[in-house]
Amino acid sequence: MNIILFDDQYAANLLPFTFTRPVSELRLGILTIREKWERFFVNDKVSFSYLTKNYLQDKFACQSTNDNFYVNGALLPTEELVKAISGLEIGKGLMAGNKIIALRSDNFSLSDYSSIEFSGYDNHTDFINFPWEIFSKNDQEIKADFKLITANKKSQVVSSTNQIIGSENIFIEEGAKVECSIINASTGPVYIGKNAEVMEGCIIRGPFALNEGAVLKMGAKIYGATTIGPGCKVGGEVSNSVFIANSNKAHDGFLGNSVVGEWCNLGADTNTSNLKNNYSNVKVWSYHERKMIDTGLLFCGLMMGDHSKCGINTMFNTGTVVGVSANIFGAGFPDKFLPSFTWGGTAESEKFLLDKAVALAATVMKRRGISMTPADEKILSEVFLNELNPISE
Repeated sequence: MNIILFDDQYAANLLPFTFTRPVSELRLGILTIREKWERFFVNDKVSFSYLTKNYLQDKFACQSTNDNFYVNGALLPTEELVKAISGLEIGKGLMAGNKIIALRSDNFSLSDYSSIEFSGYDNHTDFINFPWEIFSKNDQEIKADFKLITANKKSQVVSSTNQIIGSENIFIEEGAKVECSIINASTGPVYIGKNAEVMEGCIIRGPFALNEGAVLKMGAKIYGATTIGPGCKVGGEVSNSVFIANSNKAHDGFLGNSVVGEWCNLGADTNTSNLKNNYSNVKVWSYHERKMIDTGLLFCGLMMGDHSKCGINTMFNTGTVVGVSANIFGAGFPDKFLPSFTWGGTAESEKFLLDKAVALAATVMKRRGISMTPADEKILSEVFLNELNPISE
């Protein structure tokens, strides 16, 4: 099978995170959406690629054949969906309301569905529609991914230096280190990835995922459902939040009900508000609608796009949205919406110059042994030139 995970017109609702990746590369639970689909086809010969915005295709290529299964990249897989999609004939597709689930075609354009015969899919479907759903659905997804990953596998032995509750819900991969910490997995599974490290004195309450090579710093306090993606370093107090990958919150400070992209850094004692003083629903900036919209949530903290950073003692207001490659500093609360390449703490701040932003990003990536590619530079350049409307293609 050749599966192409496509971004539909609703991908704009997931900005700023879809400035720099297809929707299917978002992480919630333990895995990215693409990795979830791959797990369902682990015993089959299946290739995966992407159909996304033009400027992303150099990095996230589309590999098309004369027989392709196009699957919505925002769709969370289930066994029932996999069976239904695998059974599609060429020229047929499945819909859930006004959303395409999947279709099978030799050649498909996102702007033309006329050659496809769609039928309704009556079983449950779960799409990621907005950035805050990444953390609000993280509980269910950690539990689902934990079952996928640990099936027929044996955990490493948990060190006797730890205080454990619910040991049957803890899985530790090869090479991981967990010492002198308190882990309560009775409230949800705890997954510690390959070569990850939980330093001494950490207190963890599941559901929780620490992905490959990630580090939980000494004395960290983690409330579920929280995911720390590959290569991240996290300390302080964190509740119901997701770090996509390779980002740092290495010091004290509170982060709650938040999503942090890749290659971000939160300065020491950075704090986020996740609850308004009047206990009303949190509103956040929508790139797609270009206005503040109601999340319907009482708790919502920070949404920070890739390569963004903030100085020490930064105070983020409830429901703050930060774009890509912003450098945030200054006294008081920054604005609740900070566009990409902001240099300062308000929307009227100077712009972070593109050449300097690219140089900084390359330096940060090199520290993790990863080289910035021309495709990476192209993505940052595109966002810099057209931050508010890079999705018009």
